[in-house]
Amino acid sequence: MDEPLRIDPEFESKIPPLTEEEYQLLEENILQDGIVLNPLIVWNGCIVDGHNRFRIIQEHPEVKYTVFEKEFPDRYAAIAWICCNQLGRRNLTPQQKKYLIGQRYEAEKQAESFRGNQYTLMSESGCAQNGHNQKSERTCERIARENSISKNTVRRAEHYAKGVDAADEIEPGIKQELLSGSIKPTDTAVAAIAKADPDERPALVEQLRLPKQMPDKAPVSMSKETPDENESSSITKNEAHSESEPEEPEAPTRPMTEIQKILAISSGMETAEELADESTMFYELEDAVSTMIRRCLRCFESYPGLLSKKSYRRKVLKIFKEAIQFIQKIEQEEPT
Repeated sequence: MDEPLRIDPEFESKIPPLTEEEYQLLEENILQDGIVLNPLIVWNGCIVDGHNRFRIIQEHPEVKYTVFEKEFPDRYAAIAWICCNQLGRRNLTPQQKKYLIGQRYEAEKQAESFRGNQYTLMSESGCAQNGHNQKSERTCERIARENSISKNTVRRAEHYAKGVDAADEIEPGIKQELLSGSIKPTDTAVAAIAKADPDERPALVEQLRLPKQMPDKAPVSMSKETPDENESSSITKNEAHSESEPEEPEAPTRPMTEIQKILAISSGMETAEELADESTMFYELEDAVSTMIRRCLRCFESYPGLLSKKSYRRKVLKIFKEAIQFIQKIEQEEPT
């Protein structure tokens, strides 16, 4: 191709980086063969697969390589494809899988909003595995099915990915530590960063490096029973053990409810960590609203008469007035 190849920073940021040893091994293999066996995949001159191979080629111009041009309707579809392609790697950490699923979901939602055609996106990005029933299947449901996880896990992965990116903006380099598993804060703590106000984020990023258990509080098991720390077990069951840290044996405890888990976290935290718990509730509230809207839209799609028939429409609006009154009550309450 005549157009010079280039690296798009946003595209490259979606790809889990190789370790120094992995990069050296790749370089040695390429130099030994004298050719890059796998083609560089590009879109509009931007590399979408083969960033490390391209850097090695730049360092060794004598190495031969080939280029495969792939077509995408827009950059969102390209990002979705990059994430799908990377999810096929075997050596991903649970955190990396979680991040890629979250990034893919976000990219496909943006593409769907931009073009209003989810089925076209998946056909052209090459992520769809089955052609049947794609039109009626929503983005979140499809990604969940293709990765054998729940819809809620997909949504949590999106919040986690946003939190990772927000943390890396505050402290460049921490993204690699999070995704490699070098530091293992709870998923809730990571997601809270993107939810927090900008001036609160630095303090929350600092908390990511703190131990998850606080020694001066009542002993509460926060390891195997806490879904935030074991979130990746929903993404890959076989890798769940790799995400838990070695801890001293603890006495058996009853599984905690969600509220008990949140209270247990907040009980051992200082002021900045308490902010993280409040930010967590933003996530829970957003998820609740998102779930309500999604279920309502599904009802309207399956039963269009709910809105088109006057008698039914009045009943629908009457039901919604209860939610409106709830919101108005909150708006009228003065904060303390």
